[in-house]
Amino acid sequence: MDKVAVFMGSKSDLEIMEGCFETLKKFGVDFDVFILSAHRTPDEVAEICKDAEEKYGVIITAAGYAAHLAGTIAGKVTIPVIGIPIDNSPLNGMDALLSTVMMPPGVPVATTTVGKAGAVNGAVLAVQILSLTKPELREKLREYKKEMKERVLKANEEVKALF
Repeated sequence: MDKVAVFMGSKSDLEIMEGCFETLKKFGVDFDVFILSAHRTPDEVAEICKDAEEKYGVIITAAGYAAHLAGTIAGKVTIPVIGIPIDNSPLNGMDALLSTVMMPPGVPVATTTVGKAGAVNGAVLAVQILSLTKPELREKLREYKKEMKERVLKANEEVKALF
């Protein structure tokens, strides 16, 4: 499967996740988006997980506070789950980070950095996973990294010119 499922625990996560959606689109990866909570809509999460392995190659989750969404889903599927801790709590995402990364043995969640950078990294990691069976994505990843390198080198030259 070359489609990605993106789960968010709350509509308030949309702004933070924009970079994830933009990045998946940039690579031409199709995705579905769900706003469901591990705590408030557990039955609905479980229902989608029932046939997730037939529809998706990777699942990305984004949640703040206790952030059990990634672990709940990882416990129900065998495909890779990527967790993005959201920094919308009084603890600035530290609670979400620990809830996402501290999984028991046998139930892994690949965890990105907290917040907007994590949203982009979650999408890139999903593309990297999908590229294992889609060589055209690997080529797009090479181009993406080349573009990042060129931006840094250009900024380096611009700063050097100031001094």
